[in-house]
Amino acid sequence: MADAPAPGSAPDWAAFAMACGACTRCGLSSGREQVVISRGHHEARLMLIGEAPGATEDAQGEPFVGRSGQLLDQLLAEAGLDPSRDIYLCNAVKCRPPDNRRPRGGELAACRPWLDQQIAWVDPPLIGLLGATALAGVLGVKSGMTQLRGQWLAGEGPLLGGRLLLPLFHPSYLLRNPSGAEGKPKWLTREDLRGAAERLRQLTASL
Repeated sequence: MADAPAPGSAPDWAAFAMACGACTRCGLSSGREQVVISRGHHEARLMLIGEAPGATEDAQGEPFVGRSGQLLDQLLAEAGLDPSRDIYLCNAVKCRPPDNRRPRGGELAACRPWLDQQIAWVDPPLIGLLGATALAGVLGVKSGMTQLRGQWLAGEGPLLGGRLLLPLFHPSYLLRNPSGAEGKPKWLTREDLRGAAERLRQLTASL
């Protein structure tokens, strides 16, 4: 069974990818085509965390490259964010669940050391949580996304302390609710990402 690198170790993304590829901590490993780790910039100051890969992601080995990812990239661009420069994208679970079902609690727990290592190495001051599964998996919060989206939450504990976390609607939800009218989920998400972009600019200006 593969282990995540020791906390505090220097980033070695090649070794990390190899270790993830050898992981058999949960049953999802038996059905995956490949492990889906990340895309974007390893030193980005904004990390976006989704729930799990879908079929396109499993085939291509990168997160958010299917229809949901294309919509996310569009919304990021409209907010003035470049995924290759400003964002580090990953999922709470690195292997595709059967039939694209939601990851189960045990699967999230089994994959958490990999996610924790990504957070520690990228060290982003800002984290966006895409969807209720990511919100529950990272913060243990099971409140509805409608109540929490768009609100910056203060991280706690040794890993998340000092970081701000922003619940966001998952782009797959936006595909099911495609209206861009003011007040609708897609419009709200665009505004939330613009707020994240402004917070990122403020952080950069203060350096």
